This record gives sequence, structure tokens and C-alpha cells, in this order.
Amino acid sequence: MVIPSGVVVLTDRRLAKRPLPEVVAAAVRGGAAWVVLREKDLGYGERRALAETLRAVVPAGRLVIAGPDPLGGDAVHLSAADPVPSGIGLIGRSCHGVPRLSIEDYVTLSPVYLTPTKPGYGPALGPSRAAALAGAVPWLALGGVHSPQRAAACAAAGAAGIAVLGAVMRADDPEAVTRALAEAFAGAAAGVRAGDPGAVTRPASAPDPVKSPLSETTSGNLMDLGCFWPPGGPLVTKISTQCPRPSALSAQSEVAAEGSDPAGVRA
Repeated sequence: MVIPSGVVVLTDRRLAKRPLPEVVAAAVRGGAAWVVLREKDLGYGERRALAETLRAVVPAGRLVIAGPDPLGGDAVHLSAADPVPSGIGLIGRSCHGVPRLSIEDYVTLSPVYLTPTKPGYGPALGPSRAAALAGAVPWLALGGVHSPQRAAACAAAGAAGIAVLGAVMRADDPEAVTRALAEAFAGAAAGVRAGDPGAVTRPASAPDPVKSPLSETTSGNLMDLGCFWPPGGPLVTKISTQCPRPSALSAQSEVAAEGSDPAGVRA
């Protein structure tokens, strides 16, 4: 089973500075390995047509549809409330902390960092906390991963990939932003495979693609922590397990201690 990895771009046409297919095509040129089509407010016909347009610019089989309907494809990413569809080759899931049984190939964990896309959405987990929650389940780091330093920190923590929305959608040059994130993630992941996660860091020449200020507040409920399996569970092709509600997390100190981002939860 091939699961999403590397830079995974989530779409939001309302944030995009150019028509969405152009932004997605630029991100793919920059190294985006997968794309998740959101745009759930569109009617079925319009959304399916958009999916077909994006399939023309995304590598074959690498367009994932948010929701249970794959819109003619074979990959979906489900919310906590979505039913599990039958006959789908790839299933991802975002949980919201409510206990339930789920079957999926990977999960997203969020927010790894605070994000301007959802102000007040936190507290931030930090990459190490996210990795501990995921255990052996393949996971994507979602939320505030908009700099090469943060991308590298997530790879070093063991993330299969980083799910990025605002950094790419808002970018004047989405290709360059995606490339900087992809190179940083790949470099750190190579260090992990070589047994030295700290050996490979962001190239000095790579700019920080987004410098959006973030609120320091950590108030508000943690609305989308992803799925929480205890560490050490077996990894199988299809994972079926309980997704329990997490206990209160004290993650701010951990986020601030993530050495790859001296600013802690600030961008």
C-alpha cells in the first residue's frame, strides 16, 4: 500500500492567489507528492469536474478526495463523522478525539503547530508529541508546517509527510514554497533513514517561504488531534483500532523545545 508522504497539499480555492488548478500544478512542479481536494462547499457536478481537472496535473493516483465519495478516483480522506466507504483503495482519517472504531491506511495529526488558517486552534502538539500519539500508524503532520525548519522537524520525528494548506495556497510563488518544504522534509527524512535525524537540515540557501505572524494564544479546544493509537501497536495494511479521546495535553513546553524552530509556536 502506497500512502501519502512528502509534501501533501490541501486545497482551498478561496485562499489561493491564482486559479486553483494553476496553484496545484505549480506545487506539483515544486515537489508536492500528493494533493487532497477539499472544496466541500461545491455542488457535486462542479466538484467532480474540478477533481478531473486536478487529476490532469497531479501524478496518477495521487489525488485524494476529502469525504467518502472518491469522485471517480480510488482515494479518500475522511473526517471523524464520515462513514467508511467500501471498495476504496486508499483511506485516510482525521479524528476529533471522539471514541470510535476506524479503518484507514494513514491519519493526520493536528495541529502540530499553531496555524493562521485556524486562529485559536490548539494547543499545538509539537512533532514529538504527535509522533508519540501516532505510534506505529503512518501519520501526516498538519497545522502550521509552513517553514523548512518545521518540515524538517516533522520528518525527524517520523512523520510520513506534511499536510500543507495556507503556505502553498497563499504563496506568491507556490512552486518555490513547495520546493523549499519538500527539500527540507526529504533531507531530514534521509537523515532519519541513515540513523542520524539531526545530520541533515534545511539548506542555508533555502528561504523561509512564509513569515506570517501567529497569535501566541493557546486558548480554545483542540478540535482535530487526529487519531490516537497507543504507541507500539502493530502496523498492518489496514488498521482497525480504537480512537480514544485524548486527555488534556500540556504540549506547549514541548513545542517550544523543538530545536528546529527556535521561535516555538510562532512562525
